[in-house]
Amino acid sequence: MHGVPSMSASPTKMVKVCAAEFRRNVRTYEDIAHTRPVAVTRNRRAFVVMISMEEFRRLKRRDRRVLHLEDFTDADIAALQATRAPESSRALDHELT
Repeated sequence: MHGVPSMSASPTKMVKVCAAEFRRNVRTYEDIAHTRPVAVTRNRRAFVVMISMEEFRRLKRRDRRVLHLEDFTDADIAALQATRAPESSRALDHELT
C-alpha cells in the first residue's frame, strides 16, 4: 500500500490520492475520510472529495440556514450598508458582465 497516508497524520489536512490508488485501497480511504477529507484526483486535478457522513450532515445543515431581514438588528443592517468592497476587487468587475 505504497502512498497510503498514516492514520495519525494531521486531522485537518486533506488527503489527495489518484483514482487508481483510491480504487486499490478504497477501504483505507473510507476510514481516513471519517477524520479528514479525501480528494480523489484525475490527471492531477481533484474531481471528487470523500467526507464523513457527519461532516456531510453538518454542511447540509449550514446550507439550509436562511436568514430573513427581520433576523437582523438595525445595527447589523447599518453595518452591512456601510460595508465597501476593497479596491482590489475592481479587478473582478469584468466577471459581472
